[in-house]
Formats: sequence, structure tokens, C-alpha cells
Amino acid sequence: MERKEKLIEVLWNLVQVNNDRVTGYEKAAEQSKELDVDLHTIFTNLANESRRYIAELTEEIYNNHNAITPDINTAKIHNIWQEVNPTFQGYDRQALLESCELSEDKVQKAYNAALASDAEIGPAVMTIIINQKASLKNAHKVIKNYRDAHWKMIA
Repeated sequence: MERKEKLIEVLWNLVQVNNDRVTGYEKAAEQSKELDVDLHTIFTNLANESRRYIAELTEEIYNNHNAITPDINTAKIHNIWQEVNPTFQGYDRQALLESCELSEDKVQKAYNAALASDAEIGPAVMTIIINQKASLKNAHKVIKNYRDAHWKMIA
């Protein structure tokens, strides 16, 4: 695979990860809308965060690498938010937070894989990925803190 193609694949995988994250947090926000205003707001903000990351990554792909959308079957990382779906059968704040935390773990792994890939990632793209990863790590901490706080309340 050509160097440029590897980089484009890495970036498209991160776009897909963030697309899945938007979908997951939209579902979580909808589920928590009437019962947990605090979580609804956090989930909505996290979905919006991923929308910004998608725009940033997509702009990098199109403007600086003249790439076209890859075949959807080539994406290595996808549907990392599938674990959230079973939670939506009935509302359970603890289960919802645990599912979101598990998915955030997978987001971190996807960003780690991007950074560890053998694609030639230039300084500008590296900065984008590192900054997004750091912000996503903070989001993970927020979800974990809410989960831990809720666990203490029910224990």
C-alpha cells in the first residue's frame, strides 16, 4: 500500500470512530433526556465534540491529501459503540455510563492504533491526532467520574 493511502486509511478510520461516537452519544442523550438532564447535556456535548473532530479530519483528508472516500469495507475500525445499544432496552444510568466508558476505552485504542501505525504521519496531522486523543481522554475521565460517583451513591 502506498504511503499516502496508509495515511488516508488511518484518517478515515478515525472519522469512522468519531461517526460511531456521535451515533452512540446521540442514542445515550435521547435515552437520558427526561431522566438525567446532566447526562443528556454531557452526551450531547460529546457528540458535538466528535462532529468537530470529523470535520477537522475530513478537511485534512480532502484539502491536504486530495483523497476520495474509501470503500467502506476497507475500514479496520468500526461500530465501536455497539455495546451501547443493549442499554437502550430500558434506562439504567449505571449501565449506560459503563457502556459509554467501555466505548471510550475503544476510542482510545483506535487513536493509539492510529499513532502506532506505519503510515507516515506528518507533523500537522500528528498534532491533530494527538490533540483529539488528549481531549477524548478527558471525555473518558468525565464519563468514568460520573460512573464512579453514581456507583458510590447506590452502594
